[in-house]
Amino acid sequence: MLKGKTALVTGSTSGIGLGIAKALAQQGANIVLNGFGEIEGPKSEVAAFGTQVIYHGADMSKPGEIEDMMKFAASQLGRIDVLVNNAGIQHVAPVEAFPPERWDAIIAINLSSAFHTTRLAIPAMREANWGRIVNVASAHGLVASAQKSAYVAAKHGIVGLTKTVALETATTGITCNAICPGWVLTPLVQKQIDDRAAREGIAVEQAQRELLGEKQPSLQFTTPEQLAALTVFLCSPAADNVRGVAWQVDGGWTAQ
Repeated sequence: MLKGKTALVTGSTSGIGLGIAKALAQQGANIVLNGFGEIEGPKSEVAAFGTQVIYHGADMSKPGEIEDMMKFAASQLGRIDVLVNNAGIQHVAPVEAFPPERWDAIIAINLSSAFHTTRLAIPAMREANWGRIVNVASAHGLVASAQKSAYVAAKHGIVGLTKTVALETATTGITCNAICPGWVLTPLVQKQIDDRAAREGIAVEQAQRELLGEKQPSLQFTTPEQLAALTVFLCSPAADNVRGVAWQVDGGWTAQ
């Protein structure tokens, strides 16, 4: 379905982003990976689907590096046809104790980076009259939780940005939508579970059950593969008129 097209997925060296990159490659897209940590393993996983895979290590908190990444991707693989804004970090603390530098970093990486990639990708998408922008938001883009002020603010912002871009591109072949997962067992969430277990002196398995029980009625984690399949759908002709949606994949979290 995406043969000959190029997809850029930020934060794609592990977790949700890597799952999405693999699914898009399976549909024939050439892939631009971005993120920290070990690189060769994720590259080989994506390349196994037979498409071209390149990597750029842009720090998503720095607009200049984001611009370099977008230029690099265009020079190597052509315009960005599919943009998936997935990069994200987390910090948990009450507002009065929230370190300002952590607030700034979370807003920069979780929200501002999506603005920068989007503003840089849209001109070529307009020229081609086709493009897909998928923003990985969160259930926290729709509802709040205590001690996550920066994350909740950023994810609410992503949902708002998604709607605005969808309206601005409504008469074109470009669509912009957001996916709002609940708990997904990624390294980011595993760290929260481990921290909770250590803080409360309980087993990791118990901490995991309690985490799900507080928010997610299904008592099941959403998987990166499920989010990847939804992303593929949003890139398909069936989703040509799906615009500005904040699509919950949260086991009933926001239905409560």
